[in-house]
Amino acid sequence: MFGLLFFSSDSLAQSQYSQHGEAAFFNPFFKNTNNLTNTDPFFSQNEDSSLQTPDLETVQDNSLYAISTPTVLTTQTLGDIFGGQDQQRKDVIDYTAQIGDTVDSVAKNFNISLNTLLWANNLSSKSSLKAGQDLIILPVSGVLHTVKNGDTISQIAKTYKVNVDDIIAFNSLANEGDIFIGDTLIIPGGVMPPKAAPRVNIEVPLADNYFIYPAEGIITQGLHFENAIDLANKCGTSIYAAASGLVQRAVGNNGWNLGMGNYITILHPNGTVTYYGHLQALFVKSGDRVDVGDRVGLMGQTGNATGCHVHFEVLGAQNPLARYPVGSTIRYK
Repeated sequence: MFGLLFFSSDSLAQSQYSQHGEAAFFNPFFKNTNNLTNTDPFFSQNEDSSLQTPDLETVQDNSLYAISTPTVLTTQTLGDIFGGQDQQRKDVIDYTAQIGDTVDSVAKNFNISLNTLLWANNLSSKSSLKAGQDLIILPVSGVLHTVKNGDTISQIAKTYKVNVDDIIAFNSLANEGDIFIGDTLIIPGGVMPPKAAPRVNIEVPLADNYFIYPAEGIITQGLHFENAIDLANKCGTSIYAAASGLVQRAVGNNGWNLGMGNYITILHPNGTVTYYGHLQALFVKSGDRVDVGDRVGLMGQTGNATGCHVHFEVLGAQNPLARYPVGSTIRYK
C-alpha cells in the first residue's frame, strides 16, 4: 500500500526513482538544492521556510528513513534559548549583607553604580558592611526620593539633574501633579546634589495620644526604610487610621507597587503622613476623610511580604511603635 502511495505522489513522479543513497523529498523546501547546503540557521519568512511533513531518504533501494524538518528560528526564540534580556526591574529590594560583602561587590552584583548604593543607605565609599546589615537596593542607578511638602516633579528633576518625563515614566505617574507627600520616587540616572547645611530633624516627638496603634500584633521588624515598623498578625486583622486625616492614596490593585502591595497613605492635619502597606483589602479610597480609629483595611501579605503584617510608616514624626523592641506584643487596652 505504501508503494502505491509512493509511486503515485506527484512530487516523486516528476523525479526519477532515487538511486543509491539519493533523497526523495515530500517537502518542497528541499527541492531547492541551495537549501540543502545552506548553513544559515535563519530563513526569511518570505522564502520556503514553511516546513510541513517529514521527508524520506532511500537506503539501498529497499528502505527509507525520515529526515527531521529543521526548525525556523526567530531572534525572539533565540533570545529565549540563550537568555534574552530580562525586563527592567522596578522594585526596591531589601538586601541582607552576607559575609564577605563589600559596598563595591554588592553594587556590582545588582548592576547599579556604587554611588546609588551609598546614597540610598547613607554610606560612604569607606564604609564596611557587616553580615546581617540591611541594605536598600534600587532597581537602576539613580536616587531614591521621598516626596515632602512643597515638592514638585519639576523641582525634583532639577535637583537631581534628570528629565521630568523620565521620572513620570519610570514611576508610572499619570502626570506631573500625580504625587503626594510621602510618595517614594525612583529617580533613574539622578545625581545626589552636594550636601547642604544640616537640616533640623523633623521627626519630632508628638503627644503619646496623637497616634494610636494601627493594629494589634507582634513587632517583627524594627525601624527600617522611611521610619517604618512591621507589625504582624493573622491575615484579615483590622487596620485602623492612626489619626484623623485625608486619604492621599488608596492602591488596591494587588500589584507589586515597589514591594508594598496594596497600601494606603493618610495626610494628617499636623502635616505628618502615615503609610499602611501589604494590605489584603482596603475600605477607603483616595480623597476620603477618616477619623482616628476608623477601620481602613485588613492586614495581608501583598507585595514583598513573607508573612501577614502591616508595614507602618510615619513621615514627619517619630513612629509610635519605635519605642518597643522586636518581639513586643501590641494590644489595645
